[in-house]
Amino acid sequence: AHMKTPGQIRPEELQEYTLIGFGSGIYDAQHHKDLLHLADTLPHVTDTKAFIFSTSSMINEDKVAKDHSILREKLQLKGYVIVDEFSCKGFNTNSFLRYFGGMNKGRPNAEDLKHAEEFATNLKQKVNASQPA
Repeated sequence: AHMKTPGQIRPEELQEYTLIGFGSGIYDAQHHKDLLHLADTLPHVTDTKAFIFSTSSMINEDKVAKDHSILREKLQLKGYVIVDEFSCKGFNTNSFLRYFGGMNKGRPNAEDLKHAEEFATNLKQKVNASQPA
């Protein structure tokens, strides 16, 4: 898999891929502004599969769904099919937390990476199952 920052991407090059992951840390209840800007500049596609991921200081199913909603909506409006989403805790030094050494130091950790690997395996199975025979 190729990993690039939003600034390294030419939106038209994404048309070469059959599955694209979009993710970042969560900042003020949404993905990084550079990623959201990239989503705005993407050309329209037809049924290109994508997944969304993030790290955040607080994780629960409802919060993740809300935090991912802006990016999810932007991608869906461009024609992307969101196959699945993943999030895990991440180290947070935003705002006043920096004065206390941050929150979730050492995250993502080995267990988080194991969950990400399981997510990737399941994602691959979902994508392969949806491919025409």
